[in-house]
Amino acid sequence: MRYSAILILALTWLLIAVGSCSTSGNEVAESHTLPDTLNVGTLYSPTGFFILKGDTMGYDYDRICDFAQSRGIALRFKVARSMPDLIEMLKKKKVDVLACEVPVTAEYKSRVLHCGAVNETYQVLVQHSGKNMIYDVTQLIGRDVFVEKGSKYESRLRNLDNEVGGGIVIHTVEGEAALPTELISKVSRREISFTIVDSDIAQMNLTYYDSINIGLRVGFAQRSSWAVSQQNRWLADSINTWAASSNAREYSKKALKHYFEMNRGPKPDSVKVDTMAVTPPGGISPYDHVFKQYAKEMGWDWRLLAAIAYSESGFDPNATSWMGARGLMQVMPKTARSLGVNEESLSDPTVSIRVASRILKELEGIMRGRAIAADRIKFVLAAYNAGSGHVTDAIALARKNELNPRAWEENVAQAMLWKMDPEYYNDSVCAFGYCRGTEPVDYVVKVLNRYEYYKKNYKK
Repeated sequence: MRYSAILILALTWLLIAVGSCSTSGNEVAESHTLPDTLNVGTLYSPTGFFILKGDTMGYDYDRICDFAQSRGIALRFKVARSMPDLIEMLKKKKVDVLACEVPVTAEYKSRVLHCGAVNETYQVLVQHSGKNMIYDVTQLIGRDVFVEKGSKYESRLRNLDNEVGGGIVIHTVEGEAALPTELISKVSRREISFTIVDSDIAQMNLTYYDSINIGLRVGFAQRSSWAVSQQNRWLADSINTWAASSNAREYSKKALKHYFEMNRGPKPDSVKVDTMAVTPPGGISPYDHVFKQYAKEMGWDWRLLAAIAYSESGFDPNATSWMGARGLMQVMPKTARSLGVNEESLSDPTVSIRVASRILKELEGIMRGRAIAADRIKFVLAAYNAGSGHVTDAIALARKNELNPRAWEENVAQAMLWKMDPEYYNDSVCAFGYCRGTEPVDYVVKVLNRYEYYKKNYKK
């Protein structure tokens, strides 16, 4: 029920400037000049700061970039492994501002000066949409709810059980299966009925699974915002002034929509093609001749390129993803520009295939010394989907955890899944942080299954 998502979005992310921009505050801000480069501390996360296909993205990342652009300054990012590490970086003046969600609690108020927009989140019940939804926490009595063992979600659920007089059937889960994204996925597949997660995580996952409902609150509001050193009130005032401006508010609304509303779910299983293009008799798509041309140059089977194109866009040359990837082969504009290609030309199937073939060939070279020959294409496909950095992170994690770093199934693929867990993506061997690891793992299977289908049904 999409209306509930809009309601949750409106209630979850309240864009309110911390404190008022008083005259005295403005005078303090005006007495200081912003540095040419601002050092920004942050944490990897699924929503605030992450890297995908080589591009840095995230709700907090986009907003701090907007602040910097409005002030004509550059940014230098430093990523910490934990919130205590981040606070220590601020204390030692290694960073000027923490552009991530620092809890607005008594503990942190004594150590930092909060600033900017205050975001409000709370824990919600995730359930499958439909006629059997529940609308009150008392209806959880006698129901099975799954949460991570020892987590804040288990703590809240046990308190809730006491509040309703007992009877909630609490199941605690450990390991990879306990990740919020995994439990939400299980709800979407009706493998479990209920779980509890934070509303921002729930909202982000709603963009993947429109079969879930996240409208029932089960916890109290938790407030957070950016922060600076208590000695840098002038910087807090500058950020507050920016956050309160109409331009910043409008930009934040767009960023919210981008990261928390745009659908990221699987593409419809249908072929969308240019109405002027025609699939030849016995062909896979209208672009088979282009696949054949560039596959020959690469030394690949053209049907594999076709399988990638179908998996990326359903053969739609005008497709654009939520993250900005464009065209038949879903090339990122930044990557295209680095190869001397105008992003507007990516809607041309020939250009898209040519650029993608070059990227794939480069990835093949990168993975040549890292993967066994039989699995190399799997490493390449995973890198094309998520970026080579996440694959090399997974290789490092596999090696550290005594898996085979050169084999895919049950080895590097397993490590890719670990990159959804803060315990692993904050490991010192990981340079690229969080990755929704289920996507590259599923992508490899999807592409290769379609490739096998093409090999059986279409001539080489």
